[in-house]
Formats: sequence, structure tokens, C-alpha cells
Amino acid sequence: MFVLSNEQCTEKQMTVNEYNEAVEQYSDRLFRFVVKSIKDAHKAEDIVQDSYEKLWKNVENVDGAKVKSYLFTTAYHTMIDRIRKEKRSAYSEDLSLPEESHENNYSDLSEILKEAVNKLPEVQRMVLLLRDYEGYSYKEIGEMASLSEAQVKVYIYRARVFLKKYIGKPETVI
Repeated sequence: MFVLSNEQCTEKQMTVNEYNEAVEQYSDRLFRFVVKSIKDAHKAEDIVQDSYEKLWKNVENVDGAKVKSYLFTTAYHTMIDRIRKEKRSAYSEDLSLPEESHENNYSDLSEILKEAVNKLPEVQRMVLLLRDYEGYSYKEIGEMASLSEAQVKVYIYRARVFLKKYIGKPETVI
């Protein structure tokens, strides 16, 4: 991670100790959140690193009490930017990506669930992962994703309805 020495923090609002504590407290959870969304550990590491770098560059404006929200919001937006950039470059190269088929038969429910979660729209997947896998409250998720609590609840509801319908199909679970 992007850990700093005491000489680098003289006129900043957040101290080196506070910054390093944020690295220790949130880096693993931040990494798990990103890697569950993009399924690429190397890209997830880069996004987490970028998030901490952005935190340090903007440390004067970040309230130490809201550093967790800042980090997850930054990681989310960085992840979305990378996904969009990759899609644009894929379109510009005129690549034809094979579409995933859900006609595969699975015997393991966790495989079915992973496939279903991957088919969710990005924002629904993100709020669902933050709520169900990471255990954040609706309010915390709203702060991280710049959404109202009502929007968060709607996205989670829609994601769960989709998952229930997807997993409930007899041809999926054989």
C-alpha cells in the first residue's frame, strides 16, 4: 500500500498515523469489494492503490471521521472509470466478445450465485456486495456511492429480485 513517513506530513490535516491507520483498517475490505466487482486481483490492487493515493493528495479536504466513506466512494468511481475506459477501448478495437450463456448446468449453488451476481447492473452489484458481503448499512452505502438511502434500498431490492428469479429457474439448478 501507499504508506508514508513522518517527513511527508507536516502541513496536512490528516496525520501520517491517521493515514497509515486507514490503510491498515480498510485496505483489505476495499480490495475485497473491488475484486468482487471486477474479478481481477491485479486491477483491484491498482484501484485500491489509486484510492489511497487520491486520499493522500486530497488529505487536506478529507475529514478523518469520514475516511472510510471517502475511500470506498473513490474506489467505486475509479473502478467505474476503468470499466468504461476498457469498454471504450474494446469498442474502438472492434472486438467481439463472446456472450456468456447461462445454459450451463451447475451443481454448486455458489457457482450459480456468482454467475447471477455477475449479470447484475454495476450499481446493483456494488450496493448488494456492500450490504450483503461487507455488512454496511444503507446510510453508509448511500454515502459511499453518492445515493440516497431510498435509492440504495431500491437497488438492493431489484438485485435480490433478479437473483431470486435467476436462481429459481429450474434449468439453472440441475
